[in-house]
Amino acid sequence: MSIFDLTGKVVAATGGMSGIGLAFLQGCARQGASVAILDRKVDQAANVRARLKALGAPIVHVERCDVSDDEAVDAAFISIIGAMDRIDCVFANAGVSHRAPSFIDLTNQDYHRLLDINLHGAFYTLRAAARHMKSRALGGDPGGSIVACGSLSIYYGLPGMEHYAAAKAALQAAIKGLAVEMGPYGVRANMLVPGFIMTGLTGGSSKAQEIAEHFAKITPLGRPGDLSDIEGPAAYLASDASKFQTGDTMVIDGGRRVRNA
Repeated sequence: MSIFDLTGKVVAATGGMSGIGLAFLQGCARQGASVAILDRKVDQAANVRARLKALGAPIVHVERCDVSDDEAVDAAFISIIGAMDRIDCVFANAGVSHRAPSFIDLTNQDYHRLLDINLHGAFYTLRAAARHMKSRALGGDPGGSIVACGSLSIYYGLPGMEHYAAAKAALQAAIKGLAVEMGPYGVRANMLVPGFIMTGLTGGSSKAQEIAEHFAKITPLGRPGDLSDIEGPAAYLASDASKFQTGDTMVIDGGRRVRNA
């Protein structure tokens, strides 16, 4: 049996209908996990469900959920647990990106809109995950994995994106606290930090080739990331392969962060 085996496990991801969230679920589905998707847009649910089942997921559960609404997040978790009995790994991934001309031009509206999703939405998700996993542990079934999606903006100064970077850095700090608090229940908490990943959005852009060439030049491995690059780390973090890793930040960026220029 593979140490990445996820047979009998349930993995949930916010923003799981596309991009990095879907890639995370694909990596887990390949290892036999049942998966739950929480997303605001579920119009492609039938196609995504078929795709995940074809990869090996026995069950695919879909919940329409706006993570900026704490009651909606709690209701989604109740629904998933009711349908699937448990959640073994939660990936708090849902987020939006926004760049202002400069920090001083950043409006209150844009600042709060981004934090409502990227920080508060992730907080509601992590809290719901921790509550469920603690309750299950107290009932005699310890264990679980909580993962937050980070960003290289934590490490680089990006003008006009201070609010985005601040949200991700706050999550990184929260993950460290969760690792300590949830450790006694056998639950680990980590952050996954992707580098630049060519998603369906960027891959379909008219400037896709130009973007790919730019990141190929500044990435030691000589290319931008692909969604498939998320699948292996996802299976690792969700499975017992990572059973002694917690409070950590896993950077998957092709070496971009350690490059000097």
